[in-house]
Formats: sequence, structure tokens, C-alpha cells
Amino acid sequence: MPRFMDENMEMVKLGKGFNFSGTKIEKLGATEYTLVTIAVDVTGSVWGFEKELRDCLITAVEACQKSPRVNNLLLRVITFADQFANGVNELHGFKLLSEINPNDYLDFTPGGMTPLCDACYSAVGAMNAYAQKLTDDDFGVNAIAFVITDGGENASVATMKMVREEMEKAIRGEMVESMVSVLVGINAEHYRDELEEFKREVGFTQYVDAGEATRGRLAKLADFVSQSVSSQSQALGTGGPSQNISLVI
Repeated sequence: MPRFMDENMEMVKLGKGFNFSGTKIEKLGATEYTLVTIAVDVTGSVWGFEKELRDCLITAVEACQKSPRVNNLLLRVITFADQFANGVNELHGFKLLSEINPNDYLDFTPGGMTPLCDACYSAVGAMNAYAQKLTDDDFGVNAIAFVITDGGENASVATMKMVREEMEKAIRGEMVESMVSVLVGINAEHYRDELEEFKREVGFTQYVDAGEATRGRLAKLADFVSQSVSSQSQALGTGGPSQNISLVI
């Protein structure tokens, strides 16, 4: 269950036991939206830099809130580890960035193994499903997802095939104008080849190696996220994805 549920939100079944929440369509006032998902690894191996990861999330959200497109951005935040049901813990569903207080994000408590497929299936599948609801009501919509991890898949309920199918739905453009999906490795030097292969197998737009989990590198990651969100949101209505998202951090 999301931590920040309120009367403006509704729960939606994604399938395979996965659920997500989003703002009720009738509560939305703009005509177009960029859906943003940030998924953060909180498995046992992030112990020691979990505070920096939370700070990175807060900084990224605060930066996005300064965007001139803030009223056209709907953000969902999840953490993932096999200590959660189906590997995913939704901090909040798709919610207007202008209504989010990032200081409400509780401290991360690392533990468990890495359900990377669960995180990706939840991230991309929920964006597809919520985008379909928006499209059905004649909203313009595109999307961008970030899945931040320090290791490879080893604990999922979902499969790579399930993730790939959701990616293919997005690529076909039936419910979103475009979707950008970014797999981010942090402190993941020894998993680079595995994560690059995972990116290719499931169809992520790109893999980015953010380097070591230092305060400086995580600050750059937060800036990368906010700049990428801004670029994708500005691309809405052009018929394609942003062309300005950097391949490096």
C-alpha cells in the first residue's frame, strides 16, 4: 500500500498480483501529462549509502518541482527488495509533483535481495495502465522511468518476458506518445555487463552507470533525473521522445 494515500487517489490492479495507485482522472485539470516513475533499490547491499540514496531522491524531486512544467508532471515513487510483497513498496502513486512533500519520504531500511524484474514490471506496467486511462479520456501523455539499482536480478516474481511485453506495449505507442526508460547502476561496477544485458533483453531505452555511491555522484544522479524529466516533458506533443537525455552522468 502507498504511504501517502488520500481521497484524490485510487488503486488500480496491474495484474499478476501487482497494484498501483494514481490520482483520480476527474481530479486532473491540465490537458496533457508526463508520467514519471522513480524506482530505488533498497536491498541489503545498499546498506551504508541508504541515506545518500534517499537524499538523492529528495533532491531529484525538489529539482523537478522547479520545472515550469510542474503542473503537467505526475510522479510515482517505489522502492524494491524481496522483503516487500511482489518485491515492490509504493511510497506514493501517480501524484502531481506540486502536491508532493519529498521530506515525507521515510528513511530507507535496506534488506533482502534484488527483485529487479518486479521493479521494472511495476514501473513500466503501471505507466502503461495509467496512461491508457488518461488516453481514453483524451489527455496527451508521455512517460519516463528510472530504475536505480546496485545489482542484478535474483529474486523476482515477475519475469523478463513480462517486463519485455510491457516495454513493447510502450514502444508501439498505443497509450503513450513516447516512453523513455533508464536503468541506472550505482555502485554497480561488477554488475555492469549483467545490467547492460538486462537492458538489452527487456528493452530499456538506455543503461547509465552512475559510478560510486558518493555524495557527489548521487547529486549528479539527482540532476540527471530532473533534467531528463524536464526534457521528456518538453517533448510532449512532438510525437517522439526527448532527444536531449544524456548517456552519461
